[in-house]
Amino acid sequence: MSVRPARLVVLISGNGSNLQAILDACAGGSLAASVAAVFSNKGEAYGLERAHRAGVPAVYFPKPKEEDRRAYDLRLAQAVQSYQPDWVVLAGWMRLLSSAFLEFFPGRVINLHPALPGEFPGTDAIERAFEAYRRGQLTRTGVMVHLVPDEGVDSGPVIAQAEVPIGPGDTLESLTARMHAVEHELLVAAIRKILSEPEILPRT
Repeated sequence: MSVRPARLVVLISGNGSNLQAILDACAGGSLAASVAAVFSNKGEAYGLERAHRAGVPAVYFPKPKEEDRRAYDLRLAQAVQSYQPDWVVLAGWMRLLSSAFLEFFPGRVINLHPALPGEFPGTDAIERAFEAYRRGQLTRTGVMVHLVPDEGVDSGPVIAQAEVPIGPGDTLESLTARMHAVEHELLVAAIRKILSEPEILPRT
């Protein structure tokens, strides 16, 4: 008896290189999943073009300035739910989601963050890690994929993580390029892990 591929809805705000890694893994058969839709709060996000090219519904979902954050999140959740996702993947989504969204998908939202657990939550994590390196405070940073059970910032249970060393020859640009390469591999590996070992995850 064959098991149907898991349905993923991916939320992005920018270039979508991590989305591309997911699309490629799905198309190549290394990930038993399909991307049901891609949402972006930024109309210029190149990730929407990546979705179009892959034949995946690409949804531009802006937040009007006058709209309450929770009202927007509720509308977004309802729109995402219409694609019946098994998992919602935040791959460069640059908005904090409130419980109005998360309560629709308990235990089924995962986020990619370019830092190790407990380090550099929020935006500009790579830049902040590089500055800390230049101050002599650390010699490595990293990437993690974690569950998003609540409104905490980059603080949910960790599914996968990987360290990325920082060396004397590094520039912010070279570190960023290495971080992105690790992100692409780790995100796909983390999704594969939760699909094959769902019992490892705390579910609500």
